[in-house]
Amino acid sequence: MSQLIYQIDSFTDKAFAGNPAGVCLLPEPAEAAWMQNIAREMNLSETAFLIRQPDGFDLRWFTPVAEVRLCGHATLASAHMLWQTGVLMSTEQARFHTLSGLLTAWKRSDWIEMDFPARPPKSVPAPAGLAEALGAAFTYVGRDIDDYLVELESETAVRTLKPDISALGKVPVRGTIVTARAADARFDFVSRFFAPAFGVNEDPVTGSAHCCLTPYWADKLRKTEMTAYQASARGGILHVCMAGTRVLLSGQAVTVMKCELIG
Repeated sequence: MSQLIYQIDSFTDKAFAGNPAGVCLLPEPAEAAWMQNIAREMNLSETAFLIRQPDGFDLRWFTPVAEVRLCGHATLASAHMLWQTGVLMSTEQARFHTLSGLLTAWKRSDWIEMDFPARPPKSVPAPAGLAEALGAAFTYVGRDIDDYLVELESETAVRTLKPDISALGKVPVRGTIVTARAADARFDFVSRFFAPAFGVNEDPVTGSAHCCLTPYWADKLRKTEMTAYQASARGGILHVCMAGTRVLLSGQAVTVMKCELIG
């Protein structure tokens, strides 16, 4: 079987930054086991698989070890690929049917704006082992459907955090978001995201985490439009906006390579 696979860096305007995602536009449905094998072979935080439908595309995301319910950077990469390759005209809306419902994207000049569900966290007691795994003082712990959200005391604390990845992988969630108010005036808040239980020790830039971060910081800062920075080694910038029960996530993307799967 010959299949094109694109590798696209998301939430960045230059190659080798942001978050890389694999994108496959399939000619027909594929077995989940085959898609999981491809994602494992790609060894990126997510690989996206699309199937054209009359009203858009079915979209599924796989980490190297599991399928996930929501992924922002691979959705951004998918929309970028569809417009760049001419599958969609630049004026057409990209529509994705996913495990998290209908997600849409529009091309806004050099940026892509995605409409995602808001996932506001609820304050909860810190689960056993979380404080020890993070090794840092925190001022808030919350949880959404998939992840824990932990606010640290400062941007410096977020940037210098060195969690025990093995211990963090034993916390029974998809991942842990750490965040703080930004010290840099260009941004409103910063974050990092760890999901070792799903084969991603640290995700470079995580769109789905901002479905939780955006309502959290919108409430704290009394703002609906914000600029966020994910402070991983690669780094990434997102514009975020609360829109009722939805979050608008905007970012840029760059195609890094196109390869052909043979066999």
